[in-house]
Amino acid sequence: MKVCKRITSVFALLLVASILISTVEIGATSADGNHYTYIYDCWGYDRESPDAYSVTRTITGADFPCGNFVEPMGMYVDGTDMYVVDTGNSRIVHFTYENDVFTYIDEVKTFNNNGTEDSLNKPQDVFVDAEKNMYIADTGNLRIVHIDAEKNAVKVITRPEDETVDQSTDFLPQKLVVDSSKRIFAQVQNVNKGFMEFANDGSFTGFVGASEVTYNPLQYLWKFVATKEQRAQMELFVPTEYNNLCLDSEGFIYATIGTFDEETNPLGAKPIRKLNAKGTDILVRNGYTDPVGDLWWSITGEMKGASKFVDIACLDNDVYYALDNTRGRIFAYDFQGNMLYAFGGHGYKAGYFINPCALEDLGDTLVVMDSNLGSITQFTLTEYGSYINEGLAQYKIGDYDGSAETWQKVLKLNGNYDQAYIGIGRAYLRQKKYTDAMAYFELKLDTTNYSKAYKLYRKEWFEDHIGIIIAILAVIVVFGYGYGFVSKARKEVEKG
Repeated sequence: MKVCKRITSVFALLLVASILISTVEIGATSADGNHYTYIYDCWGYDRESPDAYSVTRTITGADFPCGNFVEPMGMYVDGTDMYVVDTGNSRIVHFTYENDVFTYIDEVKTFNNNGTEDSLNKPQDVFVDAEKNMYIADTGNLRIVHIDAEKNAVKVITRPEDETVDQSTDFLPQKLVVDSSKRIFAQVQNVNKGFMEFANDGSFTGFVGASEVTYNPLQYLWKFVATKEQRAQMELFVPTEYNNLCLDSEGFIYATIGTFDEETNPLGAKPIRKLNAKGTDILVRNGYTDPVGDLWWSITGEMKGASKFVDIACLDNDVYYALDNTRGRIFAYDFQGNMLYAFGGHGYKAGYFINPCALEDLGDTLVVMDSNLGSITQFTLTEYGSYINEGLAQYKIGDYDGSAETWQKVLKLNGNYDQAYIGIGRAYLRQKKYTDAMAYFELKLDTTNYSKAYKLYRKEWFEDHIGIIIAILAVIVVFGYGYGFVSKARKEVEKG
């Protein structure tokens, strides 16, 4: 009996071990392969997805005559021109991208400043306009430099002598954009009043898009009962700082905020904002959740905490991409704030990053810079990703039939893709096929769009049946009147 029990125990141990080994192997395969790209479904769970982008190449400065990049911090793309802000080498490096080939053009380390050779010092960003004027956040020199195509200084902007600007801190511009009116909007370190705005002549005109104040409710209540000394030691409730910005095709500013209180309400934060001319946030947030990056994360470990965006890029079809520095991921959202897909990761493999810092769209590709590695990774749209972008672009220009057909192609590649169902529903809604739209919205729990479709369906049904409704009401009235008349006459006869 003892021998039988031992054999049974050994067999059971071997069986459990085999199950555990197979489970580990399956999990490793899933994490390393298909789970590189993922989406969140209507229940908030992450689902594997076909890759929307694939890695084309990774380049470094060593691949060109300019030599290695050292801690690059910024990047700008204008058509086929790409400008790399090589912060560690205090220069701006210019490349072109044509016929799937990157070519080194030149670099800017010095410029003519009123007859004197002037040098850049640890720049962190650059913007280039249509006339090839460069606007450089020359951070190490505490200034913004505007130079023309011949590398002559047009204007140099230093800390404004204005009562609204703190004169006790250094002027440290880090990121900037320039709109069609040549106004400069700059994100400046240690400034929490919004972006600093400068007119075409370089004069300071004020702040734009001041961030909302965030606070811990418990700390707020504690202030009422705390002593004066305790209140002095408590953290002040001040607005958080922006950390990057970009302009979309219509001139609106898309901005990112990399710091917020994760303990109070991380999913209620607004790390991505769209600012109009008044600085008001007009970003549409009609998705299952707001555009905040990952919905689930660990509170311990090297990559703990919520997603923290460090850059943002916008396409002409109103799709925008946000770069997460916490886990090295790229999140794509449509014009309604729906998450389209996320991809990337933290590591040394192709398509992964150690310290991603800049993101730009280059034609139908994306380029992402890693500051620690001094490299730029290029991603190209796959067939799946192209269909998604095409469906959104068709919807934007009013080609609703084409949009619905394209979303059907997406479903053939990924039958679990919620946004394809919603995209078809939106197309049907525009085509006034309300019952079809309601069916697709109901399938994916899109209550907002379902309510719109139902309201329009109810209105259309009422208009189509108004004649019948009036006729029925008339019959009811006549019948009621006739019934009353007959009843009254019968009573009179009975009395008589």
